[in-house]
Amino acid sequence: MGKSLLDKVWQAHSVRELPSGQTQLFIGLHLIHEVTSPQAFQMMREQDLKVAFAQRTFATVDHIIPTDTRQRPYVDSQAEGMMSAIERNCREFGIRFFDGPSGHQGIVHVLGPELGLTQPGMTVACGDSHTSTHGALGAVAFGIGTSQVRDVLASQCLAIQRPRVRRIEIEGKLALGVYAKDVTLHIIRNLGVKGGVGFAYEYAGAVVEHMTMEERMTLCNMSIEGGARLGYVNPDQTTFDYVRGREFAPPAENFERAVAWWRSMASDPDAGYDDTVRLDGERIAPTVTWGINPGQAIGVDEKIPVADSFAPDDREVAEDAYEYMGFKPGAEIRGTRIDVAFIGSCTNGRISDLREAAKVARLGKVKPHVKALVVPGSEAVAKAAEAEGLPEVFRQAGFEWRLPGCSMCLAMNPDKLVGRQVCASSSNRNFKGRQGSPSGRTLLMSPAMVAAAAIEGAVADVRDMLGRK
Repeated sequence: MGKSLLDKVWQAHSVRELPSGQTQLFIGLHLIHEVTSPQAFQMMREQDLKVAFAQRTFATVDHIIPTDTRQRPYVDSQAEGMMSAIERNCREFGIRFFDGPSGHQGIVHVLGPELGLTQPGMTVACGDSHTSTHGALGAVAFGIGTSQVRDVLASQCLAIQRPRVRRIEIEGKLALGVYAKDVTLHIIRNLGVKGGVGFAYEYAGAVVEHMTMEERMTLCNMSIEGGARLGYVNPDQTTFDYVRGREFAPPAENFERAVAWWRSMASDPDAGYDDTVRLDGERIAPTVTWGINPGQAIGVDEKIPVADSFAPDDREVAEDAYEYMGFKPGAEIRGTRIDVAFIGSCTNGRISDLREAAKVARLGKVKPHVKALVVPGSEAVAKAAEAEGLPEVFRQAGFEWRLPGCSMCLAMNPDKLVGRQVCASSSNRNFKGRQGSPSGRTLLMSPAMVAAAAIEGAVADVRDMLGRK
């Protein structure tokens, strides 16, 4: 029997098996940001530790950074403290920091791939749950906690349990107006928010093979929302073409040799899997969450499910969602009035996401009662958008064009919901209070669907708008 990519990467990076049954795994790329690193560096100082391989760690600032101004000091003293801490820590420990003056500032999971830091066959770790994004390039990438950030800084290794592998095959072809965000929400809806616990997800099938790299990043990004430890796509020509020529990619004279090794790390045709799930891409509709976790999602043309349709263990969560969201079972999600529209995040803040949203923004104007934000995922994304005239497209439609950052995805910055506002969001989590208000409500959807909701002032089916072009 052949081996999966996870088997091969795990074996290549395994230092030893520990008595606990875990693997001491060497980490090829370590990414840090301002929120989960300060305590790790303090532990390093307290234990008089040095960074083992400073050249393998890269830092950025994204979670707390304001998107309307870069003026220092920040109004939020805690945010200013975190920014000052990462500046000091990077200087002291010799870590490259992609801040504003570097010209490369951006969301950590947008930055790694676009700079060519993330490459096939790598192990990647970051103190952020959506590190699974990097699996789109054929890497084994996972989020870690603050104490593990310290461990990687000090030793470049982690003690970690090897997950099982579930292959998810999405066959067929996506319809007009259906995007990678809809695919990942559809998967989580079908397998559940705990369905991936103990697993790595290997995404495959015709739909995945035809996705761009950025679409694959969206797919892998939300693996953690389905409970999976990580998610990945096997590297192929799409991957190699994406990496070629990027700043940290192998130089031209060595690139084909790197590609040969990357190809060898892809899953073998006869690889064995612990589980296999097959889904029909042609049955996936534009998808919207109605509840308080990403698994509580339906097609935009469906009705909010009634409690009796859930398994007994899920009914209590459904009842909680009805109460918190203020939705009635059996009601249509389409037509739900929104107050805020947010396009951005590490899930959907890349240039292709903005292009798709801009196609819709050209078709109308944001309703007067809607506050609409477009936040590019990095400075490079912002520059590419500006070169194509996208900021002006959004501004003319009534959107605010912001500076790069995590913004309203998790609201550790000034971009927050107020009171019971309803937000159509291209981000990754719809938990209670996720977007800054203890009673704020989040509806996850694709960037194009967010743009459609902003123009209609309510949840809309983007297929109708695209069909009118």
